[in-house]
Amino acid sequence: MEVVCSQCQGKFKIPDEKLPVEQVVFIPCPRCKFKLTLDTRTRKLAMDSGFRSDVNAASPLGFQNNNILQTGDKDASDYDGGEIFLESLDSEAKTALICESEIAVIPRIQSSLKYLGYHVTVSTAIADALKKMRFQAYDMIILNEFFGCTDPNDNPVLTYLNGLNMSTRRHMFVVLMSKRSHIRTMDKMAAFNSSVNVVIHVKDLNEMVKIIRRSIEDHQAFYSIFMESLEKIGRG
Repeated sequence: MEVVCSQCQGKFKIPDEKLPVEQVVFIPCPRCKFKLTLDTRTRKLAMDSGFRSDVNAASPLGFQNNNILQTGDKDASDYDGGEIFLESLDSEAKTALICESEIAVIPRIQSSLKYLGYHVTVSTAIADALKKMRFQAYDMIILNEFFGCTDPNDNPVLTYLNGLNMSTRRHMFVVLMSKRSHIRTMDKMAAFNSSVNVVIHVKDLNEMVKIIRRSIEDHQAFYSIFMESLEKIGRG
């Protein structure tokens, strides 16, 4: 089944075998997180919940957004949105993407994220990571600063994230993993310079759960004040 989110116009596939029968399913749009409702009792799309039912099932998969793959891109036609976000139909599930090519540290990061309640996806190659991010708006990105590059200042994942519009980017919590000696865990200036939410030095991986929890609390407190300020000036 192919559907289009009326909020962001993202078009994606839902494998029929992954949908429960005779139920109302709530799922987030993989791009904008708009809550979509699918009523499998009738197999009709709920118009008032974001789905459009006028999608041609034979049409190629594409999105009307410059930040993601467009119709005609070589990777777009064979992408199945179900492989990522429909692994869990829980609309409240938090998602995380690990961008790490050092296989040895991945299990340690995975265990921390799963303990924090995240549904975890791993990418060990830059092309795969960028493809996943174009079709899925992850709640958290864990990124090795040398992932896909030899110079952290030219990290292709950071370049991609910095190109997102702010309304999308601010809903993604980005953790930069560093092993450079002059970078310290939770160094606010280093995080600011890299446009990420928090920096964690690899030597502190065992404290990852505590660091992420504290950083998310600080992040939420900041945006709470930010949104209140916008409301006061009539822009909320």
